[in-house]
Amino acid sequence: MEREENLGDTIRTIVYAILIAIVIRTLWFEPFKIPSGSMYPTLHVGDYLFVSKYTYGYSKHSLPWSIPLFEGRFWKDTPKRGDVVVFKYPRDNKTDFIKRVIGLPGDKIKLENGRLYINGELVKREKIDDFVMRSPKGDAERYRQYIETLPEGKEHLILEISDDENNDEFSEVEVPQGMYFMMGDNRDRSDDSRVNVGFVPEENLVGKARILFFSHNDEDAWYKPWTWPKKIRWLRLFNIIK
Repeated sequence: MEREENLGDTIRTIVYAILIAIVIRTLWFEPFKIPSGSMYPTLHVGDYLFVSKYTYGYSKHSLPWSIPLFEGRFWKDTPKRGDVVVFKYPRDNKTDFIKRVIGLPGDKIKLENGRLYINGELVKREKIDDFVMRSPKGDAERYRQYIETLPEGKEHLILEISDDENNDEFSEVEVPQGMYFMMGDNRDRSDDSRVNVGFVPEENLVGKARILFFSHNDEDAWYKPWTWPKKIRWLRLFNIIK
């Protein structure tokens, strides 16, 4: 009898733990891993971060597997220009993307010769030291690195291969109401609102990227545990995402 009670207690504890985890993931924070290089130099492949779910309110995409229990968004708040945001890819409404908010509803966005214009004003950028990273083949790739200053004064880093790449010319568009224009910080290596993403509906917002809690280099095989400590990027741990 005692063994049965102990088993029942264990099962209840597991169920409670699962429910608590689901509530935390749905209402407060959700972990994400960065799978691609579209947000270099801000976010690196192999970064793990927490996204705050409460910042912009809740939609069906706040729920696990985007369960369609309701439409629209409640307790909503609007992103600020420059926020780094996780959202569901509008073409399938299930794939997680992470980009920076560049255009707010009603804004006019265009690019000419690689330069970003918001509402007809050229966005300031300042050249700093080049950024060098390894390609998947192991070759060193050198990027021009800039400090970009958005109209409200928020600064962040961006990368450019040149000002003459495929997406460096973009005809002016006006961001519709209830939509956002997103761009990656790795400007010439990002599928964003200039390419396949298009405008992002506010319903698709999942949350705001807040803090890196872990980061490691994925190059070595998982079955070589003796290499793991060397691959942890210790200086990136617990960095606030700006």
